Amino acid sequence: MNLNVRSMYLMIKAFLPKMLAQKSGNIINMSSVASSIKGVVNRCVYSTSKAAVIGLTKSLAADFIQQGIRCNCVCPGTVDTPSLQERIQARPNPEEALSDFLKRQKTGRFATAEEVAQLCVYLASDESAYVTGNPVIIDGGWSL
Repeated sequence: MNLNVRSMYLMIKAFLPKMLAQKSGNIINMSSVASSIKGVVNRCVYSTSKAAVIGLTKSLAADFIQQGIRCNCVCPGTVDTPSLQERIQARPNPEEALSDFLKRQKTGRFATAEEVAQLCVYLASDESAYVTGNPVIIDGGWSL
């Protein structure tokens, strides 16, 4: 909870006064599809913390929309990261674990960190000026 929820709360607490003073701002939180969007086996605590981020995002968007502040959260599916590779290697049969992870990907591959970053750039841009209060899913169809 400290990393997935409290850290976002503290960052928002630090920057929100300046956003309020300038009557504009854009908060992009990081959640996950493994949250209130999709139940995932053996991810109870993680999913609970990421569901809390979605609640935080929606509440902030509702509370501060009139002050010109937008808030959204990015909800990735499985992303090919060092953390994922560590989880796969920690399994008794890493090849089988990799195969199991890939089987649940409707696109047949993992997302890349760059793809998630591009979504964040869009949410930070003026092109998304009318987007607020949303968990934005980038999961290659996993949550379908």
